[in-house]
Amino acid sequence: MKFFLGKMLLKKPKKSICINIILLLLTFSINPLISRIIEVDKSGILRTIKSAVNVARDFDTIYIKKGIYYEKDIYINKPLTIIGENGAIVDCRSEEGFGFLVKTKNFIIKNLTIKNIGISYIQDNAGLKFDSCENVLIENITIENGFFSIYFSRSTNFTIRNCKLSGNKNRTESNSGNGIHLWYCSNAKIENNEIRFQRDGIYFEFVKSSLIQNNFCENNLRYGLHFMFSDSCSYRGNTFKHNGAGVAVMYTNRVYMVENTFVDNWGPSSYGLLLKDIKRSYVSKNNFLNNTVGIYMEGTDQTLFEKNNFFKNGWALRITANCEDNTFRYNNFLANTFEVATNSSQSRNIFDRNYWSGYSGYDLNKDGIGDVPYIPVSLFTIIVQSNNYAVLLFRSFFVDIFEIAEKIFPSIVPKYLVDRKPSMRQFKW
Repeated sequence: MKFFLGKMLLKKPKKSICINIILLLLTFSINPLISRIIEVDKSGILRTIKSAVNVARDFDTIYIKKGIYYEKDIYINKPLTIIGENGAIVDCRSEEGFGFLVKTKNFIIKNLTIKNIGISYIQDNAGLKFDSCENVLIENITIENGFFSIYFSRSTNFTIRNCKLSGNKNRTESNSGNGIHLWYCSNAKIENNEIRFQRDGIYFEFVKSSLIQNNFCENNLRYGLHFMFSDSCSYRGNTFKHNGAGVAVMYTNRVYMVENTFVDNWGPSSYGLLLKDIKRSYVSKNNFLNNTVGIYMEGTDQTLFEKNNFFKNGWALRITANCEDNTFRYNNFLANTFEVATNSSQSRNIFDRNYWSGYSGYDLNKDGIGDVPYIPVSLFTIIVQSNNYAVLLFRSFFVDIFEIAEKIFPSIVPKYLVDRKPSMRQFKW
């Protein structure tokens, strides 16, 4: 190398030669900073993940070989990539503490199983815990017997995808944590994850401008998705099945809820979707199937509900008196026990061109719109609202008589809650 440089310097340097020399010197000078691959192996030199983190420099990659690593409280404060070989497992032995605690920018973790996170009633122990992070990717992570599985606070610009998260199915709400928990975060993307046996499958609090899509939340103790004070977020293409309740969206504005499925969320106080104190949102092309209540609304204003399917629910809609300026149009209401229930004699919401399987009107001009308006609140619905035990009379002869009498001489059913242009044909989406 010295001979080569000396020979070049004996001649009058040309511009192109000078540039080549500078590039060559720069290459050798930055070589110590080039990222490395550090291998963790049960039978190698570095046998623990902690030891590999300690020797790693910024932007190095730690590759974890197959095996069970009995470790916890792995603290990371530098930008790294951690990749597990097939069969690489971190077992925290259900001891107090976390799996990984990350406080850095530019962090990636992939292809790793973390299991047996210790329960704590004071600390939010998690398999992966992030605080004040930015530019993070979590991919193909499996967490088994988690307390909290993945926990983010005060972080931005991160993605959680293709993960399988599971708590302990024998636990109660008081000793369970959430699958994916976000607090004071922004610009998050949560996609293609499976979450089971947690308290809440996904939990958002004070989260902005984030997306939840194509996730499957099943058998979670409280909610499949719990959403609070989180404006300008959207969730689409998710399935919420057999949870304590499907989804709760509360104290939030501008939420976009599209193409989700809410199925088999049954219980005395369960529902597919709870909307409480929200405004200016959009609910479209969702399927509500076999829920105690399809949508329960309280303090919901200026929200559009269109092109949704309500099929075989106990109640398709329950709307309280403090819901105003909402529009329901082009929805299908099929074979629900009760279509709409309300505790108000007034209606400040619009129902327009929905399909109701209980509608028995006619269409003389064949324009596809019923010539007779449809009132989706029945007398028996109001009776059951005030006395739950009255449901025992469902489909009895006396109820049929009351319903016929109410249609002829309406006196109890709120006459303002009406679809004046009911569709004669079911919509296909």
